[in-house]
Amino acid sequence: MSFGPSKTPDIIKNLMIANGLVYIAQLAGPRMLGLDVTGLGVVQPYAVWSEFELWRMFTYMWLHSPNSIMHIAVNMFSLWMFGSPVALLWGDERFLRYYLLCGVGAGFLIATLPSLVAILGFTSTGLAVFGKTLGASGAVMGVLLAYSFTWPDRTIMLIFPPIPIKSIYLIPLIFVMEWMSSGSSNVSHTGHLAGVLVGWIYLVNEGRTPGAPTPQTLLLKWRRYLMRHKIRAVHREDRDERQRRNNNKDDDDQRRFH
Repeated sequence: MSFGPSKTPDIIKNLMIANGLVYIAQLAGPRMLGLDVTGLGVVQPYAVWSEFELWRMFTYMWLHSPNSIMHIAVNMFSLWMFGSPVALLWGDERFLRYYLLCGVGAGFLIATLPSLVAILGFTSTGLAVFGKTLGASGAVMGVLLAYSFTWPDRTIMLIFPPIPIKSIYLIPLIFVMEWMSSGSSNVSHTGHLAGVLVGWIYLVNEGRTPGAPTPQTLLLKWRRYLMRHKIRAVHREDRDERQRRNNNKDDDDQRRFH
């Protein structure tokens, strides 16, 4: 039984190297150069829109938590595991364009949504606009989406928990696990959702991934689901009505017998 992709494309290697070099700069910058690389590159809604530090929507996706090597390790492992087959199929240029678009698009939404919420008064405090986000997770979630749409029926073995699932269920499972651990997690749910949303919109409009469902397809599936549910409900009502009639008939027969 093989583990991992059969080949690692150059674009995946280069992205992993770039992330690794930036991570080293994050660790060494404050000590050797007196430069807070992490602070300069994270997404912060207030800094992006009030200070017009727009580059943060791009730079954040190359940064990872200096306090936990697992942050970059999980992202790079996922990029290697799922990005390699996609890049081999798509080619380096198309993959890089998609990866960057998912990352920057997620950065835009991370910076924008808290600002809109604060402006519209849907929260009692504006603290969310000072929150900081970093990591390649938005781009990587877009890659996972592309993988699951391209090979929806391919079985993959999860590490935690160690169970086999079809790839089309991977992202829903990730969101369920995030929701279950949301009370003790620093995960950017907005970033993950944004990466998936941007990736889905891109794949649908690009029209080169047959497995990517369009809004019309999703609506049709929803209508079919409602129709099947309605038909099952009618069948249950008919069955219950027949059962009641049979019970009433049995009662009448018993009364006549007595």
